[in-house]
Amino acid sequence: MVILEVSLLSGFILASKSRMLLEQRIIVKKIEVEANVVYIYLEKLNDESQTFILQLEQVIQVKNLKPASIKIYDYYQPGGLQISFYSGIRC
Repeated sequence: MVILEVSLLSGFILASKSRMLLEQRIIVKKIEVEANVVYIYLEKLNDESQTFILQLEQVIQVKNLKPASIKIYDYYQPGGLQISFYSGIRC
């Protein structure tokens, strides 16, 4: 099992529509949402490219927004952690 751990940008939450769309994907087994992190549990990954789009809703205006992280790791071997960062918001 693979986990995508997406830290949310300050002042943003995951849109409920986005969660529903993610849950419809066959590869997604489970989604957990905490205050500022979304955990997406995947059955497995292979060499095929996957794209995940998360729609966020801004609930608080934050100045000088800092980048947030996306971590990808194997549930059973978290030592193989891959980290990326994002900061832009597309409307």
